Amino acid sequence: MVNRSPGCFGNYDFDRIAHYAKLRFVDGCNTITMLQQAKSETEKEEIALVCMLDVEDDIVLDVQLGCRYADDCKVTNCRDKLRRLIETELSHY
Repeated sequence: MVNRSPGCFGNYDFDRIAHYAKLRFVDGCNTITMLQQAKSETEKEEIALVCMLDVEDDIVLDVQLGCRYADDCKVTNCRDKLRRLIETELSHY
């Protein structure tokens, strides 16, 4: 079993998360539209992770992630790591 440190993405697919981030922040796609087009609960969760980048810490602190590492991570750890990775990815556009 792999021991993940705080800030992990658990079972989420970063390539898809980066795709949704590009849709949201580069292409300007509406969050509701993306959620309506999601084909699975996992895709909805990945879209939600992207959308949380716009939300202040005190609002998301009670959000519980649905991954096997959720007991060891806070949603803000995951979001902050996601923000750094996406900023790096989006800098190529």
